[in-house]
Order: sequence, then C-alpha cells, then structure tokens
Amino acid sequence: MNDLRELYQETILDHYRQPRNFSRPAHANCMASGHNPLCGDQLKLYLQLEDGIIRNAGFEGSGCAISTASASLLTETIKGKSKAQALDLMSRFQDMVTGHAPSADMGKLAALAGVCEFPQRVKCATLAWHTMKAALEDEHEAVTTE
Repeated sequence: MNDLRELYQETILDHYRQPRNFSRPAHANCMASGHNPLCGDQLKLYLQLEDGIIRNAGFEGSGCAISTASASLLTETIKGKSKAQALDLMSRFQDMVTGHAPSADMGKLAALAGVCEFPQRVKCATLAWHTMKAALEDEHEAVTTE
C-alpha cells in the first residue's frame, strides 16, 4: 500500500513540476476560466472540439500541486474522448476524490484518489474538471469553486 501511495505521490509531483499540455492549442475552439478562491488556483482550459470529439486540450494558469497535476492529467486523459465520455469521466473523478466510489479504471487519474482524505483539497482537484465542463457547455462566466 505504501508503494502505491508513493507512486501516486510521484505522479502528482511529476505533473506539477512538468505539466503536460501547458499551452493554448493552436486550433482551440472552446475555452473556459476557473478560479478557486480558497487556494488561489486560476486556470484557463482550452479544447479543440471537432465533430463532438476532443482532439486537443491545454491549459494555462497557476495553482497548487494538486490543481496543476489535476489539470495536466485531465488534458492527457480527455484527448480523443467524446463530450459525453469526458463528462462521464468527470462524474467518476468527482466520486473518486470525494470518497464515494473506488478508483478502479481511472488510469493515471487514480493518483489523485488520496485527495479524498483531505476534503479541503477536493476543490483544488476538481477545478480543472468544472472548467472543462464549462468549456464543453459553452458557459462564458468564470467557474469558481465557491
């Protein structure tokens, strides 16, 4: 169990220190902004959506290790998924980080399963996901976790 926890911690730190997709994709056609006033996390999430499929994803902003790692893992995971698949994944991710469901079949996202032990960090972990939902649903108001 400790080895798995250490692996997850290494994954989170790796994505925090070297976030994947930390840029605005050239052909992004969906964007939303998110803010977590509790921690100060701010991000803009960009998606390239074509024929209902997320072809590319990227983000910019600043935040804590959990927030940045979550945004990085999200952008890696949702590429090639349909809007419905991405929203289903969001629901399962929220269940996982709030401790309502096991983290099976979550791939690298399971690295954030331990967040459920720190309820104050759930907003950090879910900010990018709420922002993704706003981008997919063409909401123009900034997302906030408050």
